[in-house]
Amino acid sequence: MKAVIPVAGIGSRLRPHTHTQPKSLVPVAGNTILGHIIDRLTAAGITEFVFIVGYLGDKIVRYVRRTYPDLQATFVVQEPREGIGHALWLAREEFRHDEDGVLIMLGDTIVDVDLPALIATPGSVLAVKEVKDPTRFGIVEIGTQGRVNKVVEKPKIPKSNYAMVGLYKLAYPEKLAQALEWLHDSDVRTHGELQLTDALMHLIEEGEAMTTCPVDNWFDCGRKETLLEANARLLNRPEFLEGRDYSEFPDAVIIPPVSIGRGCQISHSIIGPNVAIGDKTIIHNCILSDSIIGTYSELRSAVMHDCIVGSDASFRGMNHSLNIGDNTEIDYS
Repeated sequence: MKAVIPVAGIGSRLRPHTHTQPKSLVPVAGNTILGHIIDRLTAAGITEFVFIVGYLGDKIVRYVRRTYPDLQATFVVQEPREGIGHALWLAREEFRHDEDGVLIMLGDTIVDVDLPALIATPGSVLAVKEVKDPTRFGIVEIGTQGRVNKVVEKPKIPKSNYAMVGLYKLAYPEKLAQALEWLHDSDVRTHGELQLTDALMHLIEEGEAMTTCPVDNWFDCGRKETLLEANARLLNRPEFLEGRDYSEFPDAVIIPPVSIGRGCQISHSIIGPNVAIGDKTIIHNCILSDSIIGTYSELRSAVMHDCIVGSDASFRGMNHSLNIGDNTEIDYS
């Protein structure tokens, strides 16, 4: 089975970080978003990948080839970018003849789910999660015996609170390719774009049976707030909480969970909890919590929380030597 990963989007909600990096290469919990996705899929036995690239796509190509040299990877360019349905339509010849089905996973989403079990489930499966505000997502309406009756993209009046989380197993790739061709040729647009949701609804109307698979956790990494939440929740897994050795930083207090890259210099600082630091970064005289710090950056004399600092960035705060008399008030806010 092939995995198809659309990673062509601009990621405007994560600016300024996506001015220079594709959204899928933004760091989170000691890896990139795309790295977490690839690692989960390869652990489930997926060996063939199709990446649909666009904005800064050359960086994604270099990243995949450098980081995963043994991966069987094909790259399809999406220009112009007219939605996920359009992206998959462009890539349809790469998967339409696969008899074992196709797995689609959006490139800005990390999910906790039993992937081998989902792949082994007969028929087509949509991964879902209950949400508080279903108007923001593609929604699944479920009928009797768990069969999907309807899928709707960002409905104004939702009839369900089960959101599609960006993971789809389609059992019949040829039928999916035909639905995508219908979507493109008929120019069926929702919210101005060719939506995968509309192609799925076309398959349902043509009689294809689909079921759902609930996921344990869903990390939508498209905004600063959700990216930091994903960073914290991923860092709080056992592999980050147990067996970490921070003895190379004797002048720092490390409060787990923390991920520290290779070649970092950390001194006279308090780091953690929920902090991920990239390679070759210098941190001196700082207090950091709930933050993501990129590679080759330098932070000095800073108190930071709920922050995302990109790579090759430098920040120097203020040091004060004060001689303050009675009845004095100083407010830097």
